[in-house]
Amino acid sequence: CVTLDVQAACRDTTVTQELLKEGFHRDLLVKVELGEDAGECVVAARVRLPPGIYVDPDELATLQQHNLSKALLVPDIVDVEAPEYLARDLVVLLFLEPDPRCSRCSRAAVPVHARYHRPAQGTATASLVLESPDVLLCCCHSHLAAECWEPAEVDAPCSAENAGPCQWHSTKNRPASKESVLRVPVGLREHSSLVCALTLLTTGLCSGLILAAACKYGHFS
Repeated sequence: CVTLDVQAACRDTTVTQELLKEGFHRDLLVKVELGEDAGECVVAARVRLPPGIYVDPDELATLQQHNLSKALLVPDIVDVEAPEYLARDLVVLLFLEPDPRCSRCSRAAVPVHARYHRPAQGTATASLVLESPDVLLCCCHSHLAAECWEPAEVDAPCSAENAGPCQWHSTKNRPASKESVLRVPVGLREHSSLVCALTLLTTGLCSGLILAAACKYGHFS
């Protein structure tokens, strides 16, 4: 009976994430609908990105300067040039803004970029799975139901502006959500010989043209 009462009191939290735009450069949109009104609580989503996807810290800093996005990266130093097989996972703590169309809803977006992958055998795409984000609440002036929320180990401030310590809480029941899949174009291994031959031919031709122009128009003492 106690279990039924707790389930009835803890309404489901719904999380949805969408990958907007096309190609290697996307926007990740996260929307959260809480089971109850969060009041003055700060709502955040902890998003885990696989090695094949990253957030550019410089781009994020520019967006935050213009108040277009609020997020923290862990780690905060990201090698944006590394390919997928040399990169590591990244965690984004995305601070959500209230949705004016829904009293229990919050949303936010952050730009994400796909990394280059190794050539594959027999397939022209690689699938990157984005796990469902964790929903976190920080309530400085109100109390959350203990049967619905529990303290979460998150070393992050309550907001992007406030650097002070904060106690985050996560839902005890798993939020209803679905994984997202990003398909990234990759090269085909069976084309390796052709690509190498064309690259070598193009390099030799361009080098020859540069050398010919230097000999014709160059002034040598």
